[in-house]
Amino acid sequence: MSASTSHCNEAFSLVRRPAHGPGTASAWLALPKHPDPSAIPLVAVHGIQRGARSQAALFAEEAAKAGRVVIAPCFSSKRFPGYQRVIMPQRADLALLELLDRIGREGMCDTSRVALFGYSGGAQFAHRFALFYPHRIASLSVLSAGWYTFPDDAPYPYGLASPKRRETPWLSSMASGLDRFLELPITALVGALDCTPDSNTRSNRRVDSQQGTHRLERCTRWHKALVAAADARGIQPRSTLHILPDCGHDFTECVRQGGAARLVLRGVPDAEHLSRGAACSASSAA
Repeated sequence: MSASTSHCNEAFSLVRRPAHGPGTASAWLALPKHPDPSAIPLVAVHGIQRGARSQAALFAEEAAKAGRVVIAPCFSSKRFPGYQRVIMPQRADLALLELLDRIGREGMCDTSRVALFGYSGGAQFAHRFALFYPHRIASLSVLSAGWYTFPDDAPYPYGLASPKRRETPWLSSMASGLDRFLELPITALVGALDCTPDSNTRSNRRVDSQQGTHRLERCTRWHKALVAAADARGIQPRSTLHILPDCGHDFTECVRQGGAARLVLRGVPDAEHLSRGAACSASSAA
């Protein structure tokens, strides 16, 4: 996979990795000048404007302080028009797994588990991907999703039940992994001013009654639903909610004024903590 360097300074370099075939995704990487091989990489998923480069760039400086690689995949509108739902005929989930495995084989960083972040449409992708592949996730952060899949028995994508009584194997897998998902450190972020629906805000009777009418309300309700679901299963809730003051639906504003990058990276466990958590989970399962 050939690469081209777009930006370089004392702390990090921005490198573009092109897609290499049908069903694969390109990516922007922020590579720290002093990498820590044990630092869990951050995967930052763009919104529908496909701003992968800006995501990598805006996380790069904060991530470089910990020697952490940032991977910002780009799901092109031509190849992956419905990437937000994850499991679509184009299979954005498989494209991300392929990208992570390829980067891992190159020895740049360990991609067996990643800190996953998404903004807007990317936040929709991120939490649904984490529901499907919780074993690949070290922590999850979502910023300003338009709407959410709730940890309940509403039909997917509103909840985790199969639509119209049709059994769907991947949905059964997603539902069966809910406990593991709820055990993840989850950071839910939204701007305090992100309370006006726009043309990209999904709105219908079902989603409005379940989640509310705007992103601030929907993020708040989803966070509360995660806490309630964890409590109901005897799991210690690990979801935190951050409402970013004076921020609307603007990624750059949320990072520069709201401190989103700092909050996201603060929630990423270190490798030693992650190993202890895995050992405890294995012991409990036994």
